[in-house]
Amino acid sequence: MNKTRQPTHPGEVLREDVLPTLGVSVSQAARDMRISRQQLHRILACTHPITPEMAVKIGKYCGNGPRLWLNMQTACDLHAAEKRLAKEIKQIPTAVAA
Repeated sequence: MNKTRQPTHPGEVLREDVLPTLGVSVSQAARDMRISRQQLHRILACTHPITPEMAVKIGKYCGNGPRLWLNMQTACDLHAAEKRLAKEIKQIPTAVAA
């Protein structure tokens, strides 16, 4: 398991950096992205993951494309999986070519 710090959830980046820089409210951003305010609030609260579909919408809205948002979510998901499975993973041998 990689013992690095937990990656920043993309919702935190949206909440702390992007929306304030754009000067838009959560309600306005949700309307502009054609998603519910509740959906956006869950993402901003870091309780809901960024799906590929949501990454496309957020990437278009922010002008930086979906890959950044999806990569941030993948980093969070991978970190959580490594932490959750750490004991089990220690018991799995690494295969080597004969």
